[in-house]
Amino acid sequence: MISQETIALVKERTDILAIIQEAVPSLKRRGRSFVGLCPFHKEKTGSFHVNPDRGFFHCFGCKESGSAIDFLIKHEGYTFPEAVRALAERAGIAVEESKDSSAFTESDRQKKARDELYAVNALAATFWEEQLRKHEHRSYALDELAKRDLSPEKDADVLQAFRIGYAPSGWDGLAQFLKAQGVSPSAAETVGLLVPRSSGSGYYDRFRHRLMFAVMDPQGRVVAFSGRALADLPAEPAPQEQVSRSALRYIAPKDTGPPPKYINSPESPIYTKGQMLFGIHQARHAVRQAGVAVLVEGNFDVVSLHARKIDNVVGILGTAFTPEQAKLLRRFAPSVVFLLDGDAAGKKAVRLSRDPIRSAGMSARVASLPPGSDPDEVARTRGPQAITDLVKSARGYLEALIEMELDETFNQGDVFERRERVSRVVQILAEEDDPIVHMELRAFAEQAVGARLDLHGLRVGQDDQHATPILAALERTLRQQEADARARGEVPRALQKPSREAEKKRLAPKPPGSELRRAMLAALIEWPQLLADPEVEEALDDLEGPSVTLLVALRRAWNFEQNRLDIDAFLGAVPPSYEGFARQRLADSASESQSAAKDHLLRNAKQLKSLVLSQSAAQNSREMYRAQGDYDAQRDLLKEASEMLRAKQGIKA
Repeated sequence: MISQETIALVKERTDILAIIQEAVPSLKRRGRSFVGLCPFHKEKTGSFHVNPDRGFFHCFGCKESGSAIDFLIKHEGYTFPEAVRALAERAGIAVEESKDSSAFTESDRQKKARDELYAVNALAATFWEEQLRKHEHRSYALDELAKRDLSPEKDADVLQAFRIGYAPSGWDGLAQFLKAQGVSPSAAETVGLLVPRSSGSGYYDRFRHRLMFAVMDPQGRVVAFSGRALADLPAEPAPQEQVSRSALRYIAPKDTGPPPKYINSPESPIYTKGQMLFGIHQARHAVRQAGVAVLVEGNFDVVSLHARKIDNVVGILGTAFTPEQAKLLRRFAPSVVFLLDGDAAGKKAVRLSRDPIRSAGMSARVASLPPGSDPDEVARTRGPQAITDLVKSARGYLEALIEMELDETFNQGDVFERRERVSRVVQILAEEDDPIVHMELRAFAEQAVGARLDLHGLRVGQDDQHATPILAALERTLRQQEADARARGEVPRALQKPSREAEKKRLAPKPPGSELRRAMLAALIEWPQLLADPEVEEALDDLEGPSVTLLVALRRAWNFEQNRLDIDAFLGAVPPSYEGFARQRLADSASESQSAAKDHLLRNAKQLKSLVLSQSAAQNSREMYRAQGDYDAQRDLLKEASEMLRAKQGIKA
């Protein structure tokens, strides 16, 4: 674990402006801050502020904020330790580890082992890239690329970005290369590049005569590979020894039929299939800018769309969108559009994505591809605009789920299937918690079911004497669910309304003087040096409630001797109602100088004092009215009123 001293030193020495300007070249000076277009969301007018003095950034649009470490985590997808190490290396700071626990030593050992595995994969990617340029059989790989209208001449940048290469047909080409590089065979076996012989006397290449795709994590490190089968080469002699039993999962012997279309790396200490997305490194910036990611199935779909300048596209790396993948994607965008193949597998993947989407707090839509087609084919035959149009016209996720239940495979002549389909639609509705979404979705479901069945005039018997449309059957089912819940003393969450207290709190006006107090606190956050000014100290008497809590947090986080603010300590103690405000003021300064900030604070303090006195005078008048007949109380109240009047006159003077 990195020591706190190192973390503090990295924050102190890092030039946050230099770090962020690499990603936001539009930054322009405005007062003490720099302002530009936000890299975290799409905007036309810059609302992204960077304060070099504070080492802090904040977007007034999407509310993203933090230090240089936070920027690398949010923008580049680094973990916290990775971000600290990257900034430390840039600043020439030696990273010291905490030494008070043996667990830290184990952590160091694991990191070193993972770094070795990353390096092995990087070497393999380099080897295969070189083979795509020079190997005598590279034409087989180039032909496969040409089928997708991809070529090294026209699409060099994309092929390089995805580190696409060719794995030669020989049994140990990669093994010999890695040996020459001094790579441990056991490390190569760990990441699935090599497979041990059954005799234990050597290794075979797992990937042979395949077009290779590198799978990268958000930081651009190669964590795995996917190899696509190519057209057959002339027959080769089989190796003298059979591969080990575990290799049979990935390499099909010649006498078992054609090889699998794709061979993928097994899971390893640096790769878990359900936690990674193909193309996430290449797409991360475009996904952030668009605010939405387009999710496809195949590797070629991703590469093909990127080659056609549709860059916010990532691949699912399997048959299901997992909660871990949704969480990873949510780091870059709040929304996803499913552009999966329209076959049964694609529809199943969409259906199974509801829980991952909800757990990650994402919104989702579903685009409908023409039957029997995939995104790569549509982009090649109809142009990239066709993909853009499909994404724009994507249906809401829940509406798409309902339509899937009523698709062309719906056997409307089977009463049991009709009942099953209605039950599935009801289940989709029952699982929706948001009352507004539930209401709109319910109306859509009723219309969709009714329209689908009315086309054929189908009806289902309610009893022996009457026939009722399926639409009414759906309505009865929903009503029965509600009745059952109420009978148990419950109210379905989808039918609950916000409490009167919550609604009253939401609509309540801000307390008098709250904006004046915020203006005073803004000056202090921007210039904490004012905390040592006696005139300012006296002007803070009328702060109250959460504003006092913020003031205490600021005093505790400000180092008067070093003139330095501990931002983490400050934000950690700020009341929740003031956190967003505090982050804004840390990044953007309204006052050019300390003296200007002081003048601003004192003017607002004077107005606040006048307001407080007016409120006190009004309260005094009410108490005078209630004190009629009590001459002692009235005398005291008159004395208070006189003092308040003199104080108010003093303010005006």
